[in-house]
Amino acid sequence: MDAGSRARRQELLRALPSVDQLLKLRVSQDAVASLSRPVAVSVIRRVLDDVRTQLLRGEPQELEARGDAAREEAGNALGLDATAWEQRLEEAFLRARQNTLIPVINATGVILHTNLGRAPLSEEALEAVRRVSMGYSNLEYDLAQGRRGSRHTYGERLLVELAGAEAAMVVNNNAAAVLLVLSALAAGGEVIISRGELVEIGGAFRIPDVLAQSGCRLVEVGTTNRTRLSDYARAVGPETKALLKVHTSNFKVIGFTESVPARELASLARSHGLYLIEDLGSGVFLNTEAYGLAHEPTVQEAVAAGADIVTFSGDKLLGGPQAGIILGKRELVERCRRHPLARAVRVDKMTLAALEATLRLYARGDVDKLPIWRMMAVQPETLRRRAEAVRRMIEERWQEAGETWEPGARAFLDVVESRSAIGGGSLPGETLPTWVLRIRPERSAVELAEALRQQSPPVIARVEEDALLLDFRTVDPADDRTVAEALVRALGGRARPLA
Repeated sequence: MDAGSRARRQELLRALPSVDQLLKLRVSQDAVASLSRPVAVSVIRRVLDDVRTQLLRGEPQELEARGDAAREEAGNALGLDATAWEQRLEEAFLRARQNTLIPVINATGVILHTNLGRAPLSEEALEAVRRVSMGYSNLEYDLAQGRRGSRHTYGERLLVELAGAEAAMVVNNNAAAVLLVLSALAAGGEVIISRGELVEIGGAFRIPDVLAQSGCRLVEVGTTNRTRLSDYARAVGPETKALLKVHTSNFKVIGFTESVPARELASLARSHGLYLIEDLGSGVFLNTEAYGLAHEPTVQEAVAAGADIVTFSGDKLLGGPQAGIILGKRELVERCRRHPLARAVRVDKMTLAALEATLRLYARGDVDKLPIWRMMAVQPETLRRRAEAVRRMIEERWQEAGETWEPGARAFLDVVESRSAIGGGSLPGETLPTWVLRIRPERSAVELAEALRQQSPPVIARVEEDALLLDFRTVDPADDRTVAEALVRALGGRARPLA
């Protein structure tokens, strides 16, 4: 950059308004009233910093060599005139007013999408949360005795009845449940586990790390694909405190494999005075085969097989809020409750309310009111009709806008067969038949997916083979029109349906 260009750049920087000048604008005064003055000032400073960055990068470079008029023209091109400042600030203040955690529409077809919050809650669970959150509750107050109570008792009766266990408690997630159980029951001793069950879950969270954190010493037995009862028996020693069985709920080993059933491990544990702890991961109370899926070990089966303690998640196949559930022998659950770590991993009143409401649906046999099981049960033909209906909505919108269906339009739409995934570290490899709305834009499908994410509410789709797919299995039927409108806006042009 020559000396003249640098001088003009400095001239543009000096021309930027001050924070005080921008505070006098109507849009800023409105923001002061709704957001507070400190927040409004912070937003204005960020906007000014963005403009300075643009100028220092040389934007717009093409205006630098146009003489004395460059300052005004460059300013206008960068949005430095009064009207553009209003617009810039309006957009910045709007973002400042919005929550960063917002609802999205999941059109990926992945039912338990970890990145999108896993299981949506039932209406009953949401109402329960609303009731206990509006005011005070008996979270840690014994109404019968009129004195301090324990939050660890909530949900216990329902869990015990559903699972056939003696006692139960709830913590904030299943990783915390496993950590608390091992810390309370096996710290300082050895815990035996099959090499094929040394799993890693999301966020590089590994079972060996949990064991180390809990103060246990890991003893690996067997091989990745085959572990026998005799492997466990040979590893038992004077320092052994527990056998740990971990259900591989987020991957599948196939072919030449062998593992030890929980019932046999329970017998071995009893004969040596050890505990059998079983981590089911995504615990389920229903027969998954009834939904056309592979059999997933149920919580009831784990308890009946003789596990002393069973742990699992609340927000996976249970269909409730994020939680970790510990159930099993009363004396062992009580030791977990008394452990100092229990306070660090406890849950709040909203989680307990949502979980109780979810469990009550199971107890009443109203599982069709749980969104995840409703999604799994929906028939492919229903999904095909919904995808076709959304396709027609899009056609109608463009026709109303005077668009024509001609070659060279910006996207091709058709409805095709596909598969929906269960997701969430549950039922690995299992999918359900579905129909999807496929959009093949002239531009990149990745760009179209990005444009959909910028809508309000954001629509999350999946991209396969240069096409964008919308799977309505995971979309609330009430949101179908919203998805159609978002797609029209995201395409920003015309589409031609395939014959």
